[in-house]
Amino acid sequence: MSDDSAVDTDEGGPKKKSKMPLLLGLVLAVVLGGGGFYATYSGMLGGSGSGESHAAADSHDESGRVGGDVAFVPIEPILVSLPHESMPRHLRFRAEIETTPEHQAAVAEIMPRILDVLNSYLRAVATEDLERPTALIRLRAQMLRRIQLIAGDREIRDLLVTEFVLN
Repeated sequence: MSDDSAVDTDEGGPKKKSKMPLLLGLVLAVVLGGGGFYATYSGMLGGSGSGESHAAADSHDESGRVGGDVAFVPIEPILVSLPHESMPRHLRFRAEIETTPEHQAAVAEIMPRILDVLNSYLRAVATEDLERPTALIRLRAQMLRRIQLIAGDREIRDLLVTEFVLN
């Protein structure tokens, strides 16, 4: 009689599965993903091991430049009138060319050619392209490439845009 009188309370419904493995997996995925991001971002992974990063840090001088001397050749301000339906618009552009001190005089000698190429390029760019948030990055790369083509064997390291005003 004792066997028949024992009532099993679990027969009333299906057994519920535990959510603990799902939560544990989710937490582990977030932790491992964050760890992987940090390892890549900090330079532990991706080919820039600790030896390389220390060597690169040692090559910086106190002003933050990477090795060697740097010279800047200023570009005269360029004012470009842009076509617009209702009222005229203008672009004011000023930049400096980064080079080595040995090539500074040679770059200054070809400044009329550089001004001609930059002026022609900026006049050919559509106004809509200038108004985009990422326009300066693309324009800077295009202008640097054009200057490097003109400079030939003279070393042009970078183009530093100091003024870019669209009004």
